[in-house]
Amino acid sequence: MTNTQIEKPKIAEPHHPPTTWKTYFTFSTDHKVIGIQYIVTSFLFFLIGGIFAMIIRGELITPEADLVDRTVYNAMFTMHGTIMLFLWTFPVLVGLANYLVPLMIGARDMAFPRLNAVAFWMVPVFGIILMASFFLPGGPAQAGWWSYPPVSLQNPTGNLINGQFLWLIAVAISGVSSIMGGVNFVTTIVKMRAPGMTFFRMPAYVWAVFSAQIIQLFGLPALTAGAVMLLLDLSIGTAFFDPAKGGNAVLFQHFFWFYSHPAVYVIILPVFGIFSEIFPVYSRKPLFGYKVVAVSSLLIAGVSGFVWVHHMFASGTPAWMRIVFMISTMFVSVPTGIKVFAWVATIWGGKLRLTTPMLFALGGLIMFVFAGITGIMLSSVPIDIHVNNTYFVVGHFHYVLYGTVTMGMFAAFYHWFPKMTGRMYYEGLGKLHFWLSFIGTNLNFLPMHPLGLQGMLRRVASYDPEYAFWNVIASIGGFLLGMSTLPFILNMIGSWVQGEKAPDNPWRAIGLEWLVASPPPVENFEEIPVVISEPYGYGKSEPLTANLEKQELIKDLN
Repeated sequence: MTNTQIEKPKIAEPHHPPTTWKTYFTFSTDHKVIGIQYIVTSFLFFLIGGIFAMIIRGELITPEADLVDRTVYNAMFTMHGTIMLFLWTFPVLVGLANYLVPLMIGARDMAFPRLNAVAFWMVPVFGIILMASFFLPGGPAQAGWWSYPPVSLQNPTGNLINGQFLWLIAVAISGVSSIMGGVNFVTTIVKMRAPGMTFFRMPAYVWAVFSAQIIQLFGLPALTAGAVMLLLDLSIGTAFFDPAKGGNAVLFQHFFWFYSHPAVYVIILPVFGIFSEIFPVYSRKPLFGYKVVAVSSLLIAGVSGFVWVHHMFASGTPAWMRIVFMISTMFVSVPTGIKVFAWVATIWGGKLRLTTPMLFALGGLIMFVFAGITGIMLSSVPIDIHVNNTYFVVGHFHYVLYGTVTMGMFAAFYHWFPKMTGRMYYEGLGKLHFWLSFIGTNLNFLPMHPLGLQGMLRRVASYDPEYAFWNVIASIGGFLLGMSTLPFILNMIGSWVQGEKAPDNPWRAIGLEWLVASPPPVENFEEIPVVISEPYGYGKSEPLTANLEKQELIKDLN
């Protein structure tokens, strides 16, 4: 089903084009401006979260706790996890989707532009609230990014406004912002596709975003409600989760994980979509099994609602429930494996161009396969119980979040940078960034697996000297990973300011976003495209639209 009727009112309210960098600090309803606002804001918080990570690795390079006070260390890992999830990973993915989805489906904007802008401006608000906790007596929250009660209900300062209080306020606002975004994305994709763009003519990235946002809509209310209930326990003395008052602490874990495990798929699905866009372009082949890849995103979203208890195998979960959720968690590997097979088949025998986006995508795919194997191991009850709360879990988690998601985001940044800015990036700096990132990621997170198998617990500032070797390697990798960001920053700023002017389609890619100027005009398309074929038509010599492509361009793409 396609529908363009709802786009007419937006033509009556034209956006003002971004004329200077100051435009990106204003309240804009242009999805492209909002997308870049999300990306830049979240990257600033990525740097802050990265500094906290380097402090943690600095503390762990020696067995003794000799760098920061233990309470400061607790605050560091709590804020590192919170910032990297709620202020980097989620917002940057929303930012990229904001920029790309309307262009990819042939729309002029999101369905609700003002709601879109409000959802973005809530991000710096809850970011500032979170960072303000550093200036409170007692400092920021120290209960980890899970904030499990009863630890999170402790209030040693006795102040109503404390670090945990602000943490919960920030998470609740983040939840509301993401729900608003979910409503907007789902409505836009369902109602605003260009004529002829049926569901099975949508790019795989749009399928992935659509599936991820459906998870947001059914999962986020549980986390947001849990955060509000925990806030009431902490501030006015209710007893939802306080065992000392008859509450049930495990109930909070259900609220938390009902969303927070599917949240992994909210994060990973758009990155799968990025892989599905990039591999065909730089292999010059159609995406293998496109329709199956598209449907597998929805299948992952559906299964994600039945896996949360696998995080609670060590929380007194009944044996029958452990078995049920072990099986459901393992089942996720089926649609995920389909995607991996499709990407490998797409690359296989292709005319590979190992530019920076392709290198980051390949690196992300390799590390995802490793993370997938350890993920299947963790879904097994005996292994999960054995390594519960150890560094094995931390290593697995970071191979997903950094090795796959952040590498995938860097692939996306480089791939769509010419489209966003109208400038080409510097290839040499891009490849330097990739190799430093790839080596640093593996040095940092691979040693965590043997550490976990040996029994080293997570969230400790000091440890037995027998764990020192792998911790030194991990810390060296952490520092290298931190340094790897410098060529990226230099590349992005330098290229945006004085990089070579980019053509409309520098990669000879097939997609609606590549049929408009770089950067795109304010209303995206002077004439709404009429889509007449499936995406990824490399080697088929057929046009994607009936009205936008020139014949010479079609020949060039093949």
